[in-house]
Amino acid sequence: MTDPATPVPKPAPPPGVAAAPSSSNAKPWGRVDADGSVFVRTPDGPDGPDSELKVGEWLAGDPADGIRFYERKYASLAVEIDLLEHRLGEAGLPTDEAMALIGKLRDQVDRPHCVGDLAALRTRLDGLVATVDAQREARKAERAAAREQARAQREALVLEAERLAESSKWKASGDRFRAIVEEWRVAPHAERSYEQELWKRLSHARSAFEKRRRAWFAARDAERTEAVGVKEKIVKEAEALAGSKDWGPTSTAFRTLMQRWKAAGPATREAEEGLWTRFKAAQDTFFTARSAVFDERDAEQQQNLAKKQSLAAEAEKLLPVKDLNAARTALRGIQDRWAEIGHVPRGDKPAIEKRLQLVEQAVRAAEETRWKRSNPEARARAAATVEQLTASIAKLRKQRDAAASAGKQRDVEEADAAIAAREEWLAQAESTLREFSD
Repeated sequence: MTDPATPVPKPAPPPGVAAAPSSSNAKPWGRVDADGSVFVRTPDGPDGPDSELKVGEWLAGDPADGIRFYERKYASLAVEIDLLEHRLGEAGLPTDEAMALIGKLRDQVDRPHCVGDLAALRTRLDGLVATVDAQREARKAERAAAREQARAQREALVLEAERLAESSKWKASGDRFRAIVEEWRVAPHAERSYEQELWKRLSHARSAFEKRRRAWFAARDAERTEAVGVKEKIVKEAEALAGSKDWGPTSTAFRTLMQRWKAAGPATREAEEGLWTRFKAAQDTFFTARSAVFDERDAEQQQNLAKKQSLAAEAEKLLPVKDLNAARTALRGIQDRWAEIGHVPRGDKPAIEKRLQLVEQAVRAAEETRWKRSNPEARARAAATVEQLTASIAKLRKQRDAAASAGKQRDVEEADAAIAAREEWLAQAESTLREFSD
C-alpha cells in the first residue's frame, strides 16, 4: 500500500503528549524498516517496554517523511481528544454520546495508524472516562433531587386539595381546585406509579368536594322552592291588610309579616322579585294611607298645642293667688276649655300639662291655707301647745336657778339645753297660732 506523503512542517505536540524525538539523543516513537513497514514503540505493550506495533507502510520515499506523516495522524487524534475534553468541560454532552466517542477514540489508540505516545493518549482517555462517570453521577443526583422536588410539589397540591374537600366556600374553593389541576398538569414529573397514586387522591378530594357542593345547592334549591309557597301566603295576607284603617294593630301585623318573610329565606330567583314587588306594594298602600292620616292628625295636634299653650298662659296669670274665689272660678273655666281641646303631640304633652298642674297646685295650696285658718279645733290645739311650752319653760328656769344656787353645774347645763329646745318649739307654735289670727 502506498500513501501519498507530502513533506510538511512538524506539528507541535498536543498538551500532555510527548513529542516524537527527532534528535540523535532522543529515542523516536516510530521507525520505518527496510521493507517499508512503519512501527510505533509501545512502552506498555505486551512484549515489554520497548515492544513495537506495526501501524502502516511507507514505500514512497524518505522514511523520515513517512514518520512525520504518521506523527501528523497522531496529532490529529490528539486534537480530537482535545475537542472532546472541551465539550465535556462545558457539561453539554450527554454521557452516552460521550462514552461512544471515547470508545471510538480508544479503538483508534488500541489499533493505531499513527506514531506517538499512545500511552499518554490512553491516560487522557481514562481521565475522560472518569469525568463522564462523575458527570453521570452528578446528573443522577440532579434527577433524584428533581424527582424529590416533583414529589414534594405534587404532594403539596394533593394535601391542599384534601383540605379543600371539606370547605364550604364553594366559589373560591371551586376556582382553586381548577387552578390545582392546571398546576398539576404543568408540574415536573415524578415516578409514574407514584404520580398515579397521588392523582387518585387528588381526584377523590375533588369528587368529594363536588359531591358536597351539589348536595348543598340541591338543598338550597329545595329550600327556595319551599320558600316560594311560604312567601305567596305572606303576600296574600299583606294584600288583604293593605286597605285596613286599623292603624296600630295592622302596623304590628305588617311587622310580623316582614319577620316571617325574612325567616322564610330566599325563594327561587324567578319568583323572588315578583313576590317582593307584590308584598312591597301592599305595604306601601297601607303605610301611605296611614301617613296621610297621621299627617292630618299631627297638624290638628299642633293646633291643639297652640290652644293649650294659650290657656296655660291665661292660667299662669292667676298667680300668685290673691282672690281665692275669683282664682278658683277662673281656673275651673280654663280646665273645662282645656278638656274640650283634645290631644297634643306626644312629645309636648308632659311640658304643657305641667304648666297647668302648677297653677292647680297653687290654688289648692291657697284653699288648704284658708281652711287651716278657719279650723277652730286646730286653733285650740295650737293655743294649748303654746301654753304648755310656756309653762314648761318657766318650770325649767326655776330648776336651773335652784341648781345654780346649789352649785350643780351639770344640772345647770342640762336645764339650759332643755330650755333652748323648748323655746325653739315655742317659736314654731306661736307662728302657727298667728296664722289663725291673720
